[in-house]
Amino acid sequence: MMFPLGLWRFPDLSLRWWPVFLRNLLVWRKLALPSLVGNIAEPLMWLLAFGYGMGALVGQVQFEGQPVPYIVFLASGSICMSAMNAASFEALYSAFSRMHVQRTWDGIMNAPISLDNVVMAEMLWAAYKAIFTVSAILLVMLALGISHSPKLLVAWVVLMGAGITFSCIALIFNALARGYDFFTYYFTLFLTPMMFLSGVFFPRDQLPGPLRVASDWLPLTNAVELVRPMFLDRWPEHPVRHLSVLLAYTVAGFIAALVLTRRRFRS
Repeated sequence: MMFPLGLWRFPDLSLRWWPVFLRNLLVWRKLALPSLVGNIAEPLMWLLAFGYGMGALVGQVQFEGQPVPYIVFLASGSICMSAMNAASFEALYSAFSRMHVQRTWDGIMNAPISLDNVVMAEMLWAAYKAIFTVSAILLVMLALGISHSPKLLVAWVVLMGAGITFSCIALIFNALARGYDFFTYYFTLFLTPMMFLSGVFFPRDQLPGPLRVASDWLPLTNAVELVRPMFLDRWPEHPVRHLSVLLAYTVAGFIAALVLTRRRFRS
């Protein structure tokens, strides 16, 4: 059998994931500044180029039946995209380096730390990197006066949850990868289409009917639908549904990542 029943056992989790998380934090601390610049430079360039450049041409777009400045529309979508990208990069390239290239995981598991706790630590670390990046971008947006809604504090929590969701999904591909080139499939076939179908750059009303229905169930779409109204000082419509979709992706993604990682280390 490719997936023996033992691979589906209940997660063996404890607080022993914390030393692994702390180890990643201590290593990353030496590179915190260049990492921060690298993580926020690209999304800020998107925001400035499209928000102010194209925004001057577009002016306003319709959101929930009301005109919204394009810069606010784009900012609220791009910050969700930044959480997705930051979590994905860390849970793919960096986690794969520690797991396969440097074999750091093997060394860690010589201590009384289970593989499940290592996977949990990598998931939370990738989510931490996402919320660190998002926090820096959000501060820049506040400085630019894009939004000053108090509800951004709640949006920050949602973005942290989105980071967890995308780190769980990315760890599935980390477990399947045999080399860095494999991640091209994930970015090309999953993340890039989702960027354009989830309402980051333009309202999803412009999409054909079947694509609009399909996009309703994408994790990035549901993150954007939760965060964007809060940039406009409103509460999102159907929050339970959007949170449920993100939770479903998180739970299913983490379980799948655990099972596939266990199989990889078993072979």
